[in-house]
Amino acid sequence: MKLSIIGLGKLGAPMAAVMAHKGNTVVGVDINPAYVQAIQQGLPPVNEPQLAEMIHANRERLTATLDYEAAILATDVTFIIVPTPSGIDGKFSVKFVLQAAEKIGAALRRKDAWHLVVLSSTVMPGSVEGQLLPALEKASGKQCPAGFGLCYNPEFIALGSVVRDMLNPDMILIGESDPRSGQILEDLYTRVCESNPRIQRMNYVNAELTKLSVNTFVTTKISYANMLAQICEALPGADADVVTGALGCDSRIGAKYLKGALGYGGPCFPRDNIAFSALARDKGVPALLAEATDALNKRQVPRLAKMILSQLPRGGAAAVLGLSYKPETEVIEESQGVAIAQELLHAGVRVVVYDPAAMENARRVLSGNVVFAESAEACVAQADVLAITTPWKEFRSLPVAAFQASGRDMTVLDCWRVLPPDVASAIANYWTLGRSILAAGPVTAPVTVEP
Repeated sequence: MKLSIIGLGKLGAPMAAVMAHKGNTVVGVDINPAYVQAIQQGLPPVNEPQLAEMIHANRERLTATLDYEAAILATDVTFIIVPTPSGIDGKFSVKFVLQAAEKIGAALRRKDAWHLVVLSSTVMPGSVEGQLLPALEKASGKQCPAGFGLCYNPEFIALGSVVRDMLNPDMILIGESDPRSGQILEDLYTRVCESNPRIQRMNYVNAELTKLSVNTFVTTKISYANMLAQICEALPGADADVVTGALGCDSRIGAKYLKGALGYGGPCFPRDNIAFSALARDKGVPALLAEATDALNKRQVPRLAKMILSQLPRGGAAAVLGLSYKPETEVIEESQGVAIAQELLHAGVRVVVYDPAAMENARRVLSGNVVFAESAEACVAQADVLAITTPWKEFRSLPVAAFQASGRDMTVLDCWRVLPPDVASAIANYWTLGRSILAAGPVTAPVTVEP
């Protein structure tokens, strides 16, 4: 199949690579010349595991251009995967979607053949039928579905595993203008996906609501696990991992995202939850559950900062190991590690930070009495209190010697329980979230740290 993909950012570039990898001819379109040039040179425009190899291996089927019209005239299906930023009311803006729609419609006006347009960006319920569809019809001079088809097809992926997630989804969600459009998209994914996903086809508004509902449900599950972990910390003998391990065995609950640790972050979960709340309020429905989820999540950073301060000697240094919002990405948007570092800096603490991928991004947002360590070991060596805030694999292999190099007793707060038992047992003061050992420590009496 001949595909064009509008937007070659963190999701669009992997989509283009995956589609080409599965034998489709793909033309990527972006307003950023650097992104287009990268694709044309067989290079990844963004950092993502497996992306560079996949683009290089499929150069004969993957090209890029700044020219919307040329791309659309040369293809049969066009995907729109551009940003939909959150407004001050929490709802998603479709400004960039409509800008793309105007250019797509202008190209369709010059095209005789029927064409399928697919929106993959996350939008508020009602946006496809109420805004995108009229914009395409006006710009093209054609009516849907006679002159062109339109589907809403959001992705369920996570940065750091986009290529893998696109190849192995649990579900393909399709909001369709008509059966022909939906079937074309279903046939495409049947050939592309390796996981035999369930295909869910429906109208636009149900698909739009499903996308928001999935992420809101997941954030609720994360916040529940974090609340449970906090209860375990105050209950002698309790262990959140033991409890959630049993909960996950129940098929009504499942084990995914059920680990008491830090709050959720990144570019999707926080804003999708807030958008769901905004939608509910807009329709006169109490958004109590989504709002409570958001409130619980916002409590995590001050709580963790308080734990760190409670163990910090006067004039001591706090270290934060992990700044990306999750492993295998450099993205720090809504990162718990970054937020904890900022909280400590505001308290006047000297903070040492390290991350395998996110140091450059962190330098743009962290300022003051902060040290950017050159390695995980260098970060650990400068710490009086160390918080491991992102479960990068390389942190699991830190040797015992790294924690003993400074020659002073150290407190380690291992938020994700990444350190192996032999390393953990050798640390003078080892804490984890979700275990009752925290109740015995001086967490409730934090010290006052002077600038």
